[in-house]
Amino acid sequence: MKSNIIKTVLGIAFVSICSVQSISAQEKGDRKGPPPAAELIEKMDANEDGKLSEDEVKGPLKEHFSDIDTDEDGFLTLKELEEAPKPKGKPSKD
Repeated sequence: MKSNIIKTVLGIAFVSICSVQSISAQEKGDRKGPPPAAELIEKMDANEDGKLSEDEVKGPLKEHFSDIDTDEDGFLTLKELEEAPKPKGKPSKD
């Protein structure tokens, strides 16, 4: 009887720890792939005009700005970001 209680408590503790780790990873934003276009604008749009200038972006967006800016107006809109080619991931080590 006592060993069943110990096994049950250990099982509950294990499940609880796994759940907390999973929730923590989700809160940190651990995800595969690029963030959604709307999230990019929300985070990078310094002047809050609803679009991104080359001065507001960094990383791959800055490197490929002219490719993504299809109407060549000097800004990336939500539509242009949604239609932009998705970046290729790092090659697998297999």
